[in-house]
Amino acid sequence: MQTASKKVINGWAMYDWANSVYNLVITSTIFPAYYEAITGDDDKATLADKVHFLGREFVNTALYNYALAFAMLIVAIISPLLSSIADYKGNKKSFLNFFLTIGSIACACLFFFTGKNSLAIGVICMIIACVGYWASVVYYNSYLPEIAAPEDRDRVSAKGFTYGYIGSVILQIICFVLVLKHDLFGFTEGDGSRYSFLLVGIWWWGFGQFALGRLPKSAPAGTGDMQHHILSKGYRELQKVWNQLKHLTLLKRFLFAFFFYNMGVQTVMLAATLYGKSELQIPTTNLIIAILIIQLIAIPGAYVISGLSKRIGNMKAIMCCVAVWIVVCIIGYLLPVGGIYQFYALAVVVGFVMGGIQSLSRSTYSKLMPVTKDTASFFSFYDVTEKIAIVIGMFSFGFINELTGSQRSSVLALMVFFIIGLLLLFYTRLAETKNA
Repeated sequence: MQTASKKVINGWAMYDWANSVYNLVITSTIFPAYYEAITGDDDKATLADKVHFLGREFVNTALYNYALAFAMLIVAIISPLLSSIADYKGNKKSFLNFFLTIGSIACACLFFFTGKNSLAIGVICMIIACVGYWASVVYYNSYLPEIAAPEDRDRVSAKGFTYGYIGSVILQIICFVLVLKHDLFGFTEGDGSRYSFLLVGIWWWGFGQFALGRLPKSAPAGTGDMQHHILSKGYRELQKVWNQLKHLTLLKRFLFAFFFYNMGVQTVMLAATLYGKSELQIPTTNLIIAILIIQLIAIPGAYVISGLSKRIGNMKAIMCCVAVWIVVCIIGYLLPVGGIYQFYALAVVVGFVMGGIQSLSRSTYSKLMPVTKDTASFFSFYDVTEKIAIVIGMFSFGFINELTGSQRSSVLALMVFFIIGLLLLFYTRLAETKNA
């Protein structure tokens, strides 16, 4: 196959530009800090701030982790069915539009989350936004093998992440001004955060529509009338992919390794801000600066690690990244309270490997896939693996936090996930060497 035109490639990458603002502003910086601030009691002597939700008392940070885990569970359940239907009908573009729309609306509705009295609004909108983001990414990722030849997929995948980092940093800086210079606009710091959530929704939806206008229409993978068997057909398509995976030793081993190391990667990304805010007591301003450092370093990191993969191979490059993540967990566990500059230094390391391992994992999976029209169904396996890993990672992080009263113990659990992932990558590498 030939790589699609520059217009299509840039259009595909623009969806990363559109949706990455959710990942940065809502997941990583302003919303977690805002959530922790308005659900806390402002008493530093309190070991763990408590909130009430659905008739039960939770540690506020643990509830945050549980909510994200629940959202990921929803995505893991629905995406295989929806993806296989999208492949069969050739309408993955419509599914992408649906999920980006509900996600962006939920982000905008976080504007109405003003305190503990509206906690339900905050948690529900957070869950819907998370579902919208991750479900849309399934369809976005599945376009990669359709628009890029195998030899170009590392480069095109890295381009998507680069667009995402640049776009998210631009909006993050705007939101940063709204939060820190709120008096210039005549509203409070809390209002600055809430207007940031509104801007995320508008940005995500607007640039998402721009990207959709340049993506090609997918060819249906199925034939015949599906009207009366749409649900059963979707599951049968998924079963067909699983049956193929059982005979693809290298791809199957890689998915198991990806499951464990990505459990660590995604949980670090989702929990880092709350860890810095509540456990290390890093001021909100410094937290946002640290996350911006991560985003800026991730841009060259994605390209450097992509270049490394060309020299030593994808599997070895991913193994190097996972080894660095293990060191990150050790340093994160040992960081002192209030250690702002140490936190910045750790952010540099995290940023460098974060972009690389995400981009390389996606392109490696697409290379290991067989030639097929069922790209969305195959990527739904990738997505389900990722989401179930996040469910376990976030739930364990929150549970250990509630059990021990400290998020540091949770960081050690993440290190175990990375170690298991690294060992499984060695196992995958053995199969790769045999097949070479």
